Amino acid sequence: MTIALQATPGPDALVRAAAPDSRALRTALGQFATGITVVTTRACSGPFVGLTVNSFSALSLEPPLILWSLRCSSPSLPVFEEADRFVVNVLAEAQVEVSRRFASPQADKFEGVPHAENTWGLPLLHGASAWFECRTVSRQIAGDHCLFIAEVERFTLSEAAPLLFHAGAYFALGSRL
Repeated sequence: MTIALQATPGPDALVRAAAPDSRALRTALGQFATGITVVTTRACSGPFVGLTVNSFSALSLEPPLILWSLRCSSPSLPVFEEADRFVVNVLAEAQVEVSRRFASPQADKFEGVPHAENTWGLPLLHGASAWFECRTVSRQIAGDHCLFIAEVERFTLSEAAPLLFHAGAYFALGSRL
């Protein structure tokens, strides 16, 4: 796919030559800055499971719903499909290494990462900006991902600034405008 970019956006800023290829589309989607979360749960067999997710979003205030998605080829998908509950840990600026650890294929991602268990025995990562303790209400395959919609049963927030991700790199929040 050929895309011509101009320094100043305008009606002629983009010229599309073909349908987007996945790498170019991923690069363009990376222009949308997001927060970074680690979604955690417990497998039916007992161990904790967690992964780095930036597809997290608020969906509704009444009722309180959130959503996130997970690639269908993820080895963690069966655990989250079976789990009734999970925790969305919104990472703080100081948690870049936590994000990297949970994005890796390491066997025990929780080793050396301070955490506690909530009422349902699910892991809450220490130092996060916010925690959303959720109950899954819907799962749906959409393209190459499974979309999870969940009700927020409890949440907690801290004063820690969130970790941001843009164009393949981590960023600190910086100053308010």
